[in-house]
Amino acid sequence: MPPTASRRATPCGPDPAGPATGRPGAAPADGPRPPVRRRSACLDGRVEFTVTDAPDRERFEARDETGALAGVVTYQLTGAIIAYTHTEVDPAFEGRGVGSTLARAVMDDARSRGRTVVPICPFLADWLGRHPEYADIVARSTRRIR
Repeated sequence: MPPTASRRATPCGPDPAGPATGRPGAAPADGPRPPVRRRSACLDGRVEFTVTDAPDRERFEARDETGALAGVVTYQLTGAIIAYTHTEVDPAFEGRGVGSTLARAVMDDARSRGRTVVPICPFLADWLGRHPEYADIVARSTRRIR
């Protein structure tokens, strides 16, 4: 899986500057994309996370402005099917929206690449239950193979 563009997002609330900037999807489906930036004011100051794909590690990584690893979503890719297997947020970043930022970034990436998502990770499956806008790309039923 080729590297994807980064996604910058702030986890603290609505964007006071308006909608996201950047042009997601402007690059070819398998090439890098320009970053999507969202900003919001937070009680503890402005915090931004950049989410990038690390295909050699089969995971997406969220990093803060200093480059510190805040969280990851691991995956397994088979053709056009991507299974998100685990979400982990560093304890130092808990409560700052890192998990939701990762979830939105990985789902937007899957949609832009025409992939079907299998949400194995309980956190992501729960998040998707609150975000029906992604239902069209989520595999909701599976068949057991004997």
